[in-house]
Formats: sequence, C-alpha cells, structure tokens
Amino acid sequence: MQDYAEVVVKPPILFAGAVLLGCLLSWIVPLGPGLGSANTRALAAGGALALVGLALGALSVRQFRQAGTSVIPGEPSTVLLESGPYRFTRNPIYIAFVILYFGLAVMLTSAWMLLLLIPVLIILQRGVVEREEAYLQAKFGEAYRKYLARVPRWL
Repeated sequence: MQDYAEVVVKPPILFAGAVLLGCLLSWIVPLGPGLGSANTRALAAGGALALVGLALGALSVRQFRQAGTSVIPGEPSTVLLESGPYRFTRNPIYIAFVILYFGLAVMLTSAWMLLLLIPVLIILQRGVVEREEAYLQAKFGEAYRKYLARVPRWL
C-alpha cells in the first residue's frame, strides 16, 4: 500500500491557478466592475479576509510542524492531528485557502474569480479531501473513524 493520499492536484496549485485564470478572464472578458477597481471598503474587507485566511493557514501548518508530520499531500502522514483548529474542522488549511481566495477576489474585484470558486471547491472536495480521508481512514483506522464522528469536515 502506498503511504500517502493520491490527490489530483496540490491545493496551493489549484487555488493559485484559479487566481491567475480569474485575473486573465477578468482582463480578456470583463465581468462586473473590472479588475482592480475596488473602493476603500472593498480593499479593507478583502484585506481583512485575506489576513484571516493567512493566519488560519499559518496556525494550521504550525500544528503539522509541531506534530512532526508532513503537511504536503503526496507525503506520508505520521500523526492524526486533533488539536488546535483541527478540533473544530478536519480541513482548516483548505478553509484558510478559501477565505484567502475570497479576500483576494474582493480586493481584485474579480467576478470571474468568484465564479471559478465553484469548480475549485468541487475539485478540492472530490480530488483532494475525499482521497485524503480514504487514505487517513486506511492508515489510522478506528482512531480516524472516531475523529470523523466528532469533527465536521468543514464547519
């Protein structure tokens, strides 16, 4: 048995690709107010969301490092994390990516980025999260099944 989750795409690449594609589409086929036309309130709100996403992501990654296991999909997991943000959601890093992405979309005033969030979330759910959960269940067995029963996938 391979000792890692075989995901279809690494989540940072998925989100970064959607940001770039959203900006490109906003430039080629404008939709909405236009790329980079945010007012002060939109910049503040988007910036606040982006900072929350970055903070949650950093805290979640720190939990992996402190536990001595890899945060990178495609590398073995050695520990089942159940503390910190992992007490409230099984996927705080992915939630952090979504919050950061949404904040960037608001700051960039990109309707395309917002529309692309739908396929991004479908790919994330089916091509990453479900595969990681199957791997973790096979690896950690009953301990992971108890964690599944106690902690929601998202929020």
